[in-house]
Amino acid sequence: MKRYICILIAALCLTQMSCAQRQTDFTDVAAQTIDGVVHIKTEMTKLTPLYQSFFGMIINQGLQRQTYSAYGSGVIITADGYILTNNHVVQDAERISVTLNDRRELPARLVGNDPATDLAVIKIEANDLAFIEFGNSDAVRIGEPVLAIGNPFNLTSTVTAGIISAKARNMNIIENPGGLESPIESFLQTDAAVNSGNSGGALVNAEAKLIGIITAIASGNGNYIGYSFAIPSNLASKVASDLRRYGYVQRAYLGVNVLELTPRMASELGSDQTKGLYIARMAQTGAAATAGMTTGDIITEIEGVEVSTFAEMMEELGRFSPGDVIKVKYIRNNRANTVMVTLLNLKGTTAIVRK
Repeated sequence: MKRYICILIAALCLTQMSCAQRQTDFTDVAAQTIDGVVHIKTEMTKLTPLYQSFFGMIINQGLQRQTYSAYGSGVIITADGYILTNNHVVQDAERISVTLNDRRELPARLVGNDPATDLAVIKIEANDLAFIEFGNSDAVRIGEPVLAIGNPFNLTSTVTAGIISAKARNMNIIENPGGLESPIESFLQTDAAVNSGNSGGALVNAEAKLIGIITAIASGNGNYIGYSFAIPSNLASKVASDLRRYGYVQRAYLGVNVLELTPRMASELGSDQTKGLYIARMAQTGAAATAGMTTGDIITEIEGVEVSTFAEMMEELGRFSPGDVIKVKYIRNNRANTVMVTLLNLKGTTAIVRK
C-alpha cells in the first residue's frame, strides 16, 4: 500500500513538472522580440479653408496649411532596416520617422504599400538591427498564448498577453477607395490588450516568431474593449517580399466569383457537400476555367488547406503570385476532383506588374 502511494505521488510530481515545463515564459519571449518593434511618427500637411468674420459677414480668405502628426508601430523584419507596418499608419505621410527601442530616432522612406491588405514597408538606414523572424500563421491554434507588442497612446515598447480567440475573421474594415482589387481580410483575433498606436505592431507566439501584424481594434473609440485583430504572417510575409522586390504586390487570381455554401444551399443544389465555395460565375479565360473548372463546382481545398469562406480563399490565394501552379480540390456532381491551376494576375497574364 505504501509503495502504491509512493508511486502515485511520484507520478503526480512528474505530471506537475511536465505542466510547469509547458508553461510559456513570456519574459524570454518579450526579451527576444521587444527590440524588433519600433515607434513610427508621421507628419502630413493639409490645406484647409480660412474664414474671417467681417461686419457679420463670413469671408473666405483662401487656404491655410496645417501640419498634422500621427503615430503607430512597426516591426523590423531585416537586420538592415526594412520595417513592416500598416498602410493606414503611413499612407498620407510626407515625413516618416522611426524611434527604436534604444531611443535612436531615424528618418524613414516608404518602400511600397498595399491598401488591399493594409500593409506597407518602410526603410531606415541602419545595420545589425534586432528583427523578428516570420512564423507560420497556418500552424496557429485557437487558444494558443500570444504577445502583442507596440506603442499604444504614444508609449514605447508595451507588451500585453492573450490568446488566439479565432482565425479567418472578415471584419469589412479595410478600405480600398478607387482600387480594382478587393480587400483581403482573414484576421487572427486575439484578446491581448491593444489600443490606439498599436497598429503595425507585432503579434508573436511562444517561440518568439512573428505570426501577425496588429491592424485593428473592435472598438468604437479606438480603445481596447476585448478583441483585436492581426494580419496573418504568411500573408504579410508575401506582401512584404513583393513590396521590397517590386514596389507592388503581385496578386494572383482564380478568376471566379463564389458563394459560401450553406446546408440549405447544398440541399437545394442536391449536393452532399455542405461546406465549401460554390462557383457562381467565372471568367472564361481565367485561371480556373483554363484548368477545366466550371460554374457549379464547389471548391473545398487550396494547396491542401480547407476553404469554406471567402476570407479563407483570399488569404490562401494572397500567398501566391501569378504563374504559380497550385492544387485545387473541388466537388462536381458529388464527386471529388483535383486540378492543377496556373494562377493569373488581374490582367489575365503571368507577367510582373509594376506601378
